[in-house]
Amino acid sequence: MCAVPFDVDGFTQIGTLMLLAGGPVPQLDTVMLDSLHAGTFMDAEAQLRLYRRVMHSVQSAALGLVESRDFIHRLAQHV
Repeated sequence: MCAVPFDVDGFTQIGTLMLLAGGPVPQLDTVMLDSLHAGTFMDAEAQLRLYRRVMHSVQSAALGLVESRDFIHRLAQHV
């Protein structure tokens, strides 16, 4: 898992935990959105396409493993 820095634009819409569970059979993929009230599971193809795009955007903006570790360490020093 890698970190996305706070100053990266484009992620203001993502305000909830999102888990994209996928495997070798894409038709079985599922997205779970978690909130204070309940979890929502989605598996319709249109929903999966949307959340696959979102996940791809997040992964593209994420730091590498070493950079993520250093970023988290810097944050922890300021707490």
